Amino acid sequence: MSKSVIEVKNLTKEYVMGDNIVRALRGVDLQIGEGEFVAIMGPSGSGKSTFMNMIGCLDRPTSGEYFVNGEPVAAMGDNQLADIRNKYIGFVFQNFQLLSRTSALDNVALPLVYAGKKNRKQIAQAALEKVGLGSRMHHRPNELSGGQQQRVAIARAIVNDPLIILGDEPTGNLDSRTAEEIMMLFQDFNASGKTVIIVTHEEDVARHCKRIIRFKDGKVVLDEPVVNPTDAREALKLLPDPDAALA
Repeated sequence: MSKSVIEVKNLTKEYVMGDNIVRALRGVDLQIGEGEFVAIMGPSGSGKSTFMNMIGCLDRPTSGEYFVNGEPVAAMGDNQLADIRNKYIGFVFQNFQLLSRTSALDNVALPLVYAGKKNRKQIAQAALEKVGLGSRMHHRPNELSGGQQQRVAIARAIVNDPLIILGDEPTGNLDSRTAEEIMMLFQDFNASGKTVIIVTHEEDVARHCKRIIRFKDGKVVLDEPVVNPTDAREALKLLPDPDAALA
């Protein structure tokens, strides 16, 4: 494997629910190398979302070790975790999580504000152009389709040039054609050297990745390479174009 950008050792996470203890993660050992494209799968309650929160530095484990690009983060405080997220990680969420009264350009520029970067408008514009939304940058989310909103969210995730892109059900609210277009973007970013990790419950989406890690009852039960991953560009050619039908 290439250099590990994510490594967890005996990772556990427990939640106290009244008189009960819920063991969401039960001693997970895992490495994800630089430049990999990984799907995290599993049924509801399997621990996959908890694991995503852990590797995204949105939560801390109950026990175990976690390294992001070699930095030990398991015991870091909130401010330190925020720094790690801003330094290494870009997030794409199922529900987009865009500011409704703010233009696409300003939504994408927001992480640059936290990072204290200059020329924010120019950098944000370049990110929007990468996802094919250069002509829609001054539109607000309610003026964009679901697929366009997800492209804005992806532009926001890549604007700081992160080492890792995390997608939490990134195609869950999209039609088949738009989902393929989004997966094409992820494949392009991965081809450029980015490590891409998505959580999905859709088998056909996972087959676009190069590796599938399956969770059950808080543990990894299967970790396998994908033979002949689906090429999103080729898959798009097989789907009907709704615009052509209206012509």
